[in-house]
Amino acid sequence: MNKQLFSVFLIVFIDLLGFSLILPLLPYYAETFGANEFVTGLLVASYAAMQLIGAPILGRLSDRFGRRPILLVSIFGTFLGFLLLGFANALWMLFASRILDGFTGGNLSVAQAYIADVTDEKNRSKGLGLVGAAFGLGFIIGPVTGGFLSQWGYAFPAFAAAALAFVNLVLVGFWLPESLTPEKRAAMPEKRPPVTLAALLQALRRPFTGPLLITRFFFGLAFAIFQTIFALYALKKFQLDARQTGLVLTFVGVLSVFVQGFLIGRLTRRFREDVLIVVSVIVMALSLLGWAAAPSVVWLLVVLVPTAFAGGVLNTVLASTLTKAVAPHEVGGILGLAASIESLTRVLAPTLGGALLGEWGTWSPGVFGGVLLLVLSVYVARVIYNHPLAAEIHARKDATPAPVSH
Repeated sequence: MNKQLFSVFLIVFIDLLGFSLILPLLPYYAETFGANEFVTGLLVASYAAMQLIGAPILGRLSDRFGRRPILLVSIFGTFLGFLLLGFANALWMLFASRILDGFTGGNLSVAQAYIADVTDEKNRSKGLGLVGAAFGLGFIIGPVTGGFLSQWGYAFPAFAAAALAFVNLVLVGFWLPESLTPEKRAAMPEKRPPVTLAALLQALRRPFTGPLLITRFFFGLAFAIFQTIFALYALKKFQLDARQTGLVLTFVGVLSVFVQGFLIGRLTRRFREDVLIVVSVIVMALSLLGWAAAPSVVWLLVVLVPTAFAGGVLNTVLASTLTKAVAPHEVGGILGLAASIESLTRVLAPTLGGALLGEWGTWSPGVFGGVLLLVLSVYVARVIYNHPLAAEIHARKDATPAPVSH
C-alpha cells in the first residue's frame, strides 16, 4: 500500500471511529435532556438528512477546488460538531452538533474521489475497497470503545471523537498531498459543471450512470432495512440481548472488511464489474430471503456470510464503476450524489423496516428486501450488464498497464 492510499485509509478509519464512538450513545445522551422516542429518532435521522444535502455539494466542490481543502473543511466541521456535542447543556445543542456534523460529514465521497485520482482503472476497485475496509473497521471498533468511555459520562466519548477529528486535521494538513495535480487540472475543461441540484440530478437521466444510481438506491434501501431493524429482529425472533446482537453484527463487519480489504482486488481482476454488480444483487436477494426464513441462530450466521459478501462487493464496485463512467472533473460530484442517495435510504429504512416488522412479523423485512432485489436484478441484468459503456470500461481496464508496485 503506497503512502497516499495508506493516508486515505487512516483518515477514513479515524473519521468513522469518531463517528461510531457516538452513534450508539446518542439515544441515552438525548434521554438525559428529556427527549422522548420520537425526538430521539429525529436526532438520529438529522445526521443522515443533512448528509443527504451535504455529500453531493462537498463532492462537486472538491472537483472545483481540490480534494485536500474540502477534506480539511469537512473534518473541521466534524471537529466543531463533536466539541458542541461534548459541551451540550440543552437538547438544541445536540441537534446543532448532529446537523453540523451531518452536513460536513459527507467527506467519504471526497476520500473516494481522492482514491479515483491516484489509481488507474485496473486497481481502482482495490483502492476503493481499502476505503470500505477502513469504514468497516471504524464501525467495528468504535461502538465498543464508546461504550467503555461512557462510564465517565456521555460527554467524554464526544470529546474523544473531537480529539480524533483533530488528529485527522493534522494528518490531512501535514501528510496528505493534493491529488488533483496541476497536470490533471490543466486537462480538465475550463467550464466546470455548476454546484446545483439540477446539475447533480442530471446524472440520473444519463443512460449508464442513472441505472447505477438507481441500483445504489434500491440495494441501499434493502441493506439499510437489514442493518437498522436487525437488533429488534434478533430480540423478537431469537431473544438475543444487546451483547449477543453486537457480536453477530461484529461478525458481519469483520467479513465485510475482509471482502473489501482483501478479496475485492482479486475479484475485479478476474471478472467484469458489471458482472459483479449483477451477481451481488442476486446473492443479496437470496441471502435476505434466507434471513427471513432463518429457523435458528446457527442458520442465521450461515446466511449472513453471503450478505456480507454481496454488500462488500457491491458497495465497492458501484463506486468504482461510477468513477469510470464520468469525466474526471465530475468524479467528486457523482460520488457525492451516490453518498446522498445512500443517506436517503438510511432516512427511510428505520420507518419502513419498523412498520414491516410490527405489522407482519420478523419474516417480513427480509422478504420485502429479497423480493425488491430480485426485481432489481432483472433491471440490472437488462440495463447495466453488457451496456456498451460497461464493455468500454472493461476494455480500458484491460488496456491499462499493470501498476508499478510501491
